[in-house]
Amino acid sequence: MPPSRSVLLVGEGNFSFSSSVCKLEPESGSSVTATCLQHQEEALRHEGAAANIQAIKDSGGTVLFEVDCTRLGECALLKGRVFDRVVFNFPHYGRKSGVKKNRELLKNFFLSCVEVLAEDGEVHVSLCNGQGGTPADRPKREWHNSWQVSAMAAEAHLVLSAVRPFESDSLPSYKTTGYRSQDKGFHVEKALLHVFSRSAPYTPAQTVQMEELVEGEKVHYNIPAELSDYAFRRFLRSDSVHPVKLAQDFLLEGFAGRWPVSMKEEPLPFLTSAKRLRACRHAVDESQCYWIRLLQKEVASQVQGNDAARPSTKAPSTPTKADKARSKGAEGLQPRCCRDADLEAEGGVYTLRPSLVPQLEELRVSKEDIADGAQPGEEVGTSSEVAGNEEGEACEGCDGASSLLFGVSGVVFRSVPVSLWALPAFHELLLTGVFPLESEPINLILHELETLLSPYGVSIATDEAGLHLMAQPMGSIGRVFASDAAGGHRHVTVGASLNLDLLAVLLFSLPDWRLLWSHDPRFSKQFSLRPPPGTSFQPFSLYPESFSFDISFWTGPAWEERRFHAAVREAGRGTVEHAKLIDTFSHPDLSQTSYCYRLVYHSHTHALSHTQALRFHKQLEVLLTARLQVIIR
Repeated sequence: MPPSRSVLLVGEGNFSFSSSVCKLEPESGSSVTATCLQHQEEALRHEGAAANIQAIKDSGGTVLFEVDCTRLGECALLKGRVFDRVVFNFPHYGRKSGVKKNRELLKNFFLSCVEVLAEDGEVHVSLCNGQGGTPADRPKREWHNSWQVSAMAAEAHLVLSAVRPFESDSLPSYKTTGYRSQDKGFHVEKALLHVFSRSAPYTPAQTVQMEELVEGEKVHYNIPAELSDYAFRRFLRSDSVHPVKLAQDFLLEGFAGRWPVSMKEEPLPFLTSAKRLRACRHAVDESQCYWIRLLQKEVASQVQGNDAARPSTKAPSTPTKADKARSKGAEGLQPRCCRDADLEAEGGVYTLRPSLVPQLEELRVSKEDIADGAQPGEEVGTSSEVAGNEEGEACEGCDGASSLLFGVSGVVFRSVPVSLWALPAFHELLLTGVFPLESEPINLILHELETLLSPYGVSIATDEAGLHLMAQPMGSIGRVFASDAAGGHRHVTVGASLNLDLLAVLLFSLPDWRLLWSHDPRFSKQFSLRPPPGTSFQPFSLYPESFSFDISFWTGPAWEERRFHAAVREAGRGTVEHAKLIDTFSHPDLSQTSYCYRLVYHSHTHALSHTQALRFHKQLEVLLTARLQVIIR
């Protein structure tokens, strides 16, 4: 056992394990407190117990009797104390108890030990092979026949951080006892030590009030609650080492060998108008837009300043409670289908940006206009440029065409159904450049992307929508497209759109894209030294369990499924991995339809217990009833 400041051992029998720890770490400075459930007289009946107790005391440790490990917070001798490590070796309910009683023992122990556990402390639980029910057991028992140790720990908001062999050979004086409540040993070959730590708390979903300059007008609106944790994380700031930023840096450095990339640094508003979006030929499907009803809008003459593209949001990078005050008008907060006549009659149609393509096209046009009027040697624009070929140097095979790519990146929002690889928010990187037609620019861009990304399982696929970058299991992670020919039909504008979140999942072998949005410092710590692509992420929550619940309800004729998925994301705090429609029924006499969905709750970022998942599910029922006026069946 490595050195630790304070260690609490519970459920000791003959105290041989505690004695061994004290003997192995005499100079570690650790403070050992060994406890058992029995009275002192009963404990001393175990063979060797008296000598082991004396060894603990001689080393400066403490021995306590009649300590119930399921009620540690009630123990008077432990009041006011916290421990860096709580150890429970081979727990057992006693005698011929079954798995249910032992699960209950584990759950109550976990709920109790967090009351005396330091904030960054660990809980160590050793189990015989097969008891834990995790894939680390060899052979693994069926889940219903195991003690379900990770699920029991999740009830106390603990995650399984590590599993390793129980090294009994390193404890020569350790002797097992207590087999079926007798002073009799048991086998510990292939036994496993399970290490648990605290989970980060769930982030509350609250509506964020915003103020921005959008196309020369100051607008006030609400970002829907289910998106509040995605809006202000600033993963792409210049000093960031977040994997999304590392993925972007990897791409830009790869392109810089052939084309320097001029990236736009100025912030962009989250809102864009429907008119601007529809004018863009390569924007996304409007059915995936988060349409927003404005709370307030000021005409352009009332807005101070002349930079219409600069947002003027009151929300800081981390939303405060004031920023997240929930609006009373829930209808204005929900994404809904774009009914042109209705919305435009109300004075404007706006959406949270589903893509950065409109901003990129404006950037490219403005850069070209500046470049056309610039004198030789003058700098073009103020954007940052990734190191590479010197500006003005013609790229090989481009016949003197522009060697510069323009780029922009930022978070975008999509109103999509809840499924494993459907991201409601992600970071998009857009690159564009003007190339001569004879240089086959699409093939040039695809070749560069394939060279960079093929080692990570990315391939090129062609369909009716164009050229896509594909990877398993997520599907499309980007696309390459061309605009109409320009410059007398001698040049063509080529663009590439890449999903940086899914790319980061591939580059660092993440099991789930939701990890990218984790607030847990154990996630960010793994990227603090800027690991190169191909470095595998080490999960800090092993073998999380999933839970399935069905929900069915009656709806009226105004039912919109996208609002259901928005409510699922909000109520489930991002833990719902999949929401699948499994049954529908339309009443023959009433204008009502019954829908039944199956929801799968699963989290790699937080401790998710059956109790917590059920609590989220009940919150969803309340939210659906209040917001969508459904009748739960």
